Amino acid sequence: MNKEARVTFVINTLKELYPTIPVPLDHKDPYTLLIAVLLSAQCTDVRVNQITPLLFAKADNPYDMIKMSVEEIKEIIRPCGLSPMKSKGIHGLSHILIDKHNGEVPQSFEALEALPAVGHKTASVVMSQAFGVPAFPVDTHIHRLMYRWNLSNGKNVVQTEKDAKRLFPKELWNDLHLQIIWYGREYSPARGWDLEKDIITQTVGKKSLLEEAAKKKI
Repeated sequence: MNKEARVTFVINTLKELYPTIPVPLDHKDPYTLLIAVLLSAQCTDVRVNQITPLLFAKADNPYDMIKMSVEEIKEIIRPCGLSPMKSKGIHGLSHILIDKHNGEVPQSFEALEALPAVGHKTASVVMSQAFGVPAFPVDTHIHRLMYRWNLSNGKNVVQTEKDAKRLFPKELWNDLHLQIIWYGREYSPARGWDLEKDIITQTVGKKSLLEEAAKKKI
């Protein structure tokens, strides 16, 4: 199966499995999405969804957020990890949104990535999920699966994003990045991976990985 056929198989299988695609992080607008994505760094979406209601009950907009101290924010978000950095980032970016953007989340990669604690992946998630701009945020699931599916060399997330954008049609990026995340969680996890349940990797997977999995079964 050539690369084009593998890409088509991936797209069709994911569309079949996830005709409607739930968004992993609970939010109600671009600001709450931005904060939720920032909190999700090195933290599970499940944990973030447990913590954000507590934070947003006190502040679900930048004006209320800056009324809280960094310390107060830190106490609430502590279970998400990296709370010293994340609390400073949330407080700082809320100030910048008010001072530079009329309290609104900007709709450009450049302006988003200029905010404290906001990297390219966070900006990509906000651009795609809040504003519908084609983007391909690469998380650990996507990075792992693009390698398993022999669609990227797995060297780094920057290369994986370039490969995904080159291989998949632009109009599908926003759906696909979410579909791949859900697939990774349900069928192709990093730990406890069962190749028999992983139809995509079985069909298009890297030969060396499939051979290794076969040896383990013997």
